[in-house]
Amino acid sequence: MAFLVGGANSASGAYEISNSCRFDGSSSYLNHTHESGNKDTFTWSSWIKFGDLNNDSSADVLFSASDTSYIAIRFEDKQLDFVNYDGSDTAEVSTNRLFRDVSAWYHIVVAIDMTQSTDSNRVKLYVNGSQETSFATAAYQPQNQDTVVNTAIEHRIGRESGNYFSGYMADVNFIDGTAYAASYFGETNDNGVWIPKKPDVTYGTNGYFLEFKQTGTSANSSGIGADTSGEDNHHAVSGLAATDITVDTPTNNFCTYNLLATPSSLAQYGTFSEGNTTYTGHSNGSYGSSATGTFGVASGKWYWESKLTTDLSNGIGTGIRDIAEWNPDWANDSTFNHTDGGGDGGYAYNYNSGNPQRNNSESTTNAGSAISQNDIVMHAMDLDNGALYYGINGTWQASSDPESGASKTNAQHSFTVAGVYAPAAYSYSSRAFATNFGNPSFSISSGNADANGYGNFEYAVPSGYYALCTKNLADYG
Repeated sequence: MAFLVGGANSASGAYEISNSCRFDGSSSYLNHTHESGNKDTFTWSSWIKFGDLNNDSSADVLFSASDTSYIAIRFEDKQLDFVNYDGSDTAEVSTNRLFRDVSAWYHIVVAIDMTQSTDSNRVKLYVNGSQETSFATAAYQPQNQDTVVNTAIEHRIGRESGNYFSGYMADVNFIDGTAYAASYFGETNDNGVWIPKKPDVTYGTNGYFLEFKQTGTSANSSGIGADTSGEDNHHAVSGLAATDITVDTPTNNFCTYNLLATPSSLAQYGTFSEGNTTYTGHSNGSYGSSATGTFGVASGKWYWESKLTTDLSNGIGTGIRDIAEWNPDWANDSTFNHTDGGGDGGYAYNYNSGNPQRNNSESTTNAGSAISQNDIVMHAMDLDNGALYYGINGTWQASSDPESGASKTNAQHSFTVAGVYAPAAYSYSSRAFATNFGNPSFSISSGNADANGYGNFEYAVPSGYYALCTKNLADYG
């Protein structure tokens, strides 16, 4: 199970990636029909962060080109895989290593050069700067055999046939005519961590560089699929909208929900979507199901929002959980109450038929205004003083004051900080919420950042509080 804890390695100063694109795993992708180009030699490079990992029967596709033959770069059974089908035979290279960390960004480079006399040099796979050399499958095409890449067919990002990508992509590069190593797109910093750098490449006729700095839906320089390489190979958009452009990037990684922090049966305990920012509870209304954030912190002051996107005829709640006390057997606990003798260590603010209740080991009492579908709940977690505050649609509940410091004025929960805490929430009977850790999947009308300029929130971030992202964790976590 992956939790990102404490100060992350995301200090400012180097090459910065400002945006990523969020793919839903079921309908969203980009496409472009290539001109005739080099069919033997090309490079794909992209930073990715996984959404749904339950892809044993449906591959997470990064890039593909297909007609009667096809190629695809994908994750299948959680293995990085390059497949090339020429109409009769399938050549495939697939790693032994599995990739399933939903809290981290990976850098993927696939360099293809079919002119190489040594078969293993025709397909090179790199992950975070290191070339993969241990393969579950290693079946190579004959030397100089053309692929369908750079023929006049549709080339897709995020889809091949009925298989889609679930998660985030950033700094997507395609190079026509050159097989580049990963070092052209990234480098190792002083802490030994692989980080992005500005690509130093020649793109070729069909090459492109997608930075996702625009939000339009047309295939032009103002669109989501705008090519900034200078080649003007702008991509058409399918199933993507402005809300799919996010500030969650390899150089400033944001918290999402951790689909690994669930029991083994994901279907039984709810589903994750929108890059793990939206959670829908299990359809069985006899018990609750819960979700936990990917980032855990033991100090500092942190802010996030949750939009309740379904009706509230059954309970739904949000709060925090001590990740050290997390146990998969307790993931269906509806209140994740903090008790000295066990439980899954947390504090929840519950809404039963819209009526708020403050749930912990001390009390269950009404504590604020009722809420309705599409209301936004504000969270302010003060781990310097041991307090948790809630607001609704811009108003802090029960006359609470998140900026009150040690006095903890009317905090919904007051506690002794004795662990590492992550955002958490629960749902009964298919109730859903979309949580905004600063990387919203829903439309924001006002656009508020924290004092460091990070995040995109509907309401003002209280003074001294920050978005749960790695740049902030490096300073305050």
